[in-house]
Amino acid sequence: MSQTYTSRGTETHKGLALLVLGISQLMIILDATIVNVALNHIAIDFGVFDETGAVDFAQIQWIVTGYALTFGGVLLLGGKLADRLGRRRIFMAGLVLFGFASLLGGFANSLGVLIAARALQGIGGAMLAPAALSLLTVVFEEGKERDRAFGVWAGISAGGAAIGLILGGLLTEKLDDVLVLGGNPVEGWRWVFFVNVPIALFALWGTLRFVPESKDENAKGFDVIGAVLITAGLAALVYGLANANDPLVATGTKIAFIGGAAVLIAAFFVWEGVIKQPLLPLRLFKFRNLTGSNIGGLFVGAGLFSSFLYLVFWMQQINGWEPLKSGFAFLPFTVGIIIGAAFSSVMIGRLGPRPLVTIGPFIAGTGMLMLGLFLEPDSSYLGLVLPAQLVISIGMGVTFPALVSGAVSGVPQENAGIASALLNAAQQVGGAVGVALLTAISIGRTNSLLTANPPVPTPEMMAAAAAAPDPAAATALAMQQAAFPAIVDGWGAALTVGAVLIYLAGIIMGSIVRAKPGAMPKMAMA
Repeated sequence: MSQTYTSRGTETHKGLALLVLGISQLMIILDATIVNVALNHIAIDFGVFDETGAVDFAQIQWIVTGYALTFGGVLLLGGKLADRLGRRRIFMAGLVLFGFASLLGGFANSLGVLIAARALQGIGGAMLAPAALSLLTVVFEEGKERDRAFGVWAGISAGGAAIGLILGGLLTEKLDDVLVLGGNPVEGWRWVFFVNVPIALFALWGTLRFVPESKDENAKGFDVIGAVLITAGLAALVYGLANANDPLVATGTKIAFIGGAAVLIAAFFVWEGVIKQPLLPLRLFKFRNLTGSNIGGLFVGAGLFSSFLYLVFWMQQINGWEPLKSGFAFLPFTVGIIIGAAFSSVMIGRLGPRPLVTIGPFIAGTGMLMLGLFLEPDSSYLGLVLPAQLVISIGMGVTFPALVSGAVSGVPQENAGIASALLNAAQQVGGAVGVALLTAISIGRTNSLLTANPPVPTPEMMAAAAAAPDPAAATALAMQQAAFPAIVDGWGAALTVGAVLIYLAGIIMGSIVRAKPGAMPKMAMA
């Protein structure tokens, strides 16, 4: 990586360019995990609780879905903007927007402002990700040089998730109230947003210094209307699902939003069929491997994303774990992903992606089902949560490389980039919709149980409350603890449905994908 290239007449180290682009990827990957560990503290500081005193998932889940919706909805547009207007230019614009949104999130004084900041982060990430990957292919020549760069890129993606878990816990726990601004202590969770600002500034400086500009001279137009239609439609769908205490009961608001979502999403596909430069060329769906992989990716995202939310709150709200301990407790998930992905990358060349995208979701779904059926407030981490995490993560590790390989198999090389981006978008969109759906299922199940059997604190809980310095607050806490079994039972119902969604992903991909054995496509490695 010590070779140089010439940019604007200046000889520059390729390794430094890779460092800058890798830092941007690290920031995006970090953001996917660093916030999860801080969610419980965010809920406490903003008072996001339901009538039982537990965290109100219908509201707090927007911190996750707000990011996933805009990232998935704008990702294809971000790639087209980069090709048309200049990859470095859009990359830098994405850095500025991501850094600004992180600063806004760190200073947010309400949940609404924080959700808006997360949505802006998603847009910034959707500009950064495709531009960075395109710049990587510009800086490094095809062959061993580019393969090594992709290897570093993949390593950053794998390691970034683990770093995010630990860093999120460390910042939230150890920096809580350490700094005082304007006479008010700064809550630790705010640092998970502030940390992005210096990273973005450094990457911005490095881009100006080390990264060349490039664009596709043949690129024409960009479909802003399509991006608005699909993002608005998905947001309406998620809002309709997230605000339904029981997904099986129809309400006027729910029908209006879900109906509006159907109209907007249908309008998107009609628009894509008539516009000359579509955001999503519908002709791509004639490739069955791409279609099967994207449907599968949608179901995988829908089933998988919510598991992180429930486990974070099981650790922190139910069992009182500190954020740093929670971060370390999630590390086995990253290890399992790496193990499964290493196995899958080797077996793709021998078996092809079809067996792997069938077996991988079956393994992962079984781990999810373990949690759905057996998770209790007092479950053992070593006896249940750790084994389930490993089973889920190994299954997902087996699935992901094969999923991407299937998506680009048979697609012309000139469309490989958009095929990979489409799969990424499908997983993000599936995750956002899945979190909303499973949250509604969880809330509906919990409310049903609490209505049938109102929580009654045990004598031990009431005795502890009477002896506490603040009996009223302690009594409220006792009532909340009495509701824990119903809350966790609701999460179990959601996790069980999540397992079914992941199983369906495997069935769908096993039925549709027909890609032959072969080496892992280079675009897929990114």
